[in-house]
Amino acid sequence: MSNQPMPTVPEDHILGVYNRAPLAFDRGLGARLYTMDGDVYLDCMAGIATTGLGHAHPKMVRALKDQAEKLWHVSNAFRIPGQEALAKRLCEQTFADVVFFTNSGTESVECALKTARKFHWANGQPERIDIVGFEGAFHGRSYAAVNAAGNPAYVEGFGPALPGYISLPFGDMEALKTAIAAPTTAAVILEPVQGEGGARAVPEACLTGLRALCAEHGVLLIYDEIQCGLGRSGRLFAHEWAADAAPDIMCVAKALGDGFPVGACLATARAATGMTVGSHGSTYGGNPLAMAVGLAAFEELSRPETLAHVREISGYFTQQLHGLQERFPDIIVDIRGKGLLIGVKLAVNNRTFMALARDEHLLIAGGGDNCVRLLPSLLITHEEAREAIEKLERACEAARRTASS
Repeated sequence: MSNQPMPTVPEDHILGVYNRAPLAFDRGLGARLYTMDGDVYLDCMAGIATTGLGHAHPKMVRALKDQAEKLWHVSNAFRIPGQEALAKRLCEQTFADVVFFTNSGTESVECALKTARKFHWANGQPERIDIVGFEGAFHGRSYAAVNAAGNPAYVEGFGPALPGYISLPFGDMEALKTAIAAPTTAAVILEPVQGEGGARAVPEACLTGLRALCAEHGVLLIYDEIQCGLGRSGRLFAHEWAADAAPDIMCVAKALGDGFPVGACLATARAATGMTVGSHGSTYGGNPLAMAVGLAAFEELSRPETLAHVREISGYFTQQLHGLQERFPDIIVDIRGKGLLIGVKLAVNNRTFMALARDEHLLIAGGGDNCVRLLPSLLITHEEAREAIEKLERACEAARRTASS
């Protein structure tokens, strides 16, 4: 008999894997969330960069309602016209030729990793299995995805590390060159702007160089644009800020459904040559409900006016945050990121600071390297952005008082 004490069953019966804030929301509208008690919060988390068009966007609501009255689910054993329509739009505006639809970003990453390895297998190089990733990366929570990112906190306790995954220091170009040149390397997976890793943007020249290096050695390039893509950087995809840096495979999700579960793995026809009938699949991926919402969201996210608004508002945020940094150098260490994926590196504990922001009814996300992230709706107004800065200023004042007490 074990002497271990009996575990305590949580009152809500929810598996205890989340460190939740003591808030419950009843509804949302635009950049606002409303608690069940009627309190109003300015949402600069957007479900971790997911509700890119804000809460209850009328076009998204209408698309979901209209489709819900027709057809929710049908097997991928049949044609799904919504998939064909959304795939056409995604391919028209990207490097890609083909798309596989998923329910999440993690599933998109799984598809990308399988696609890369199967490409080399189909081309007579089955020894090419190694996936090169970077410290600070986040690619999802499945077994392959956590191994691709290599974060010790996410792989510890889950048995042996999967073979064929290599994690390099962020920004170590010499280590990267060596890894890409290895004969067993299949692909490099990279977030053009790291999200959870501390809102670190890869320099544009490095993206261009990485593309050329991968091509030189026959290695596939995978971009994870699940968080930084679909307009959040101020361009449709963050890698588009760099010249000649298009990937072979790209993972998207989050804003593609504006909160509805939908993701996609995009690829060139060449990169997808190994993915033949029966090599991959999904029960729910690409279902009619998801495709209706995804198509409506993509139409709004890809509008030139939306992207121009992101660039304008992000410029305001950056300017104002640098002003806060000048006034609170004991609180704010650095401003980083791209577009409306904004990281604020702190001198005080980031979790404590998030709670101080919540006291001001402002919701912000955490991040690695002791950062907090601002990830608001891409449609946040100038007035709401100004309000967010005012709330952050009061949080800085509270953090200073707490530190000096």
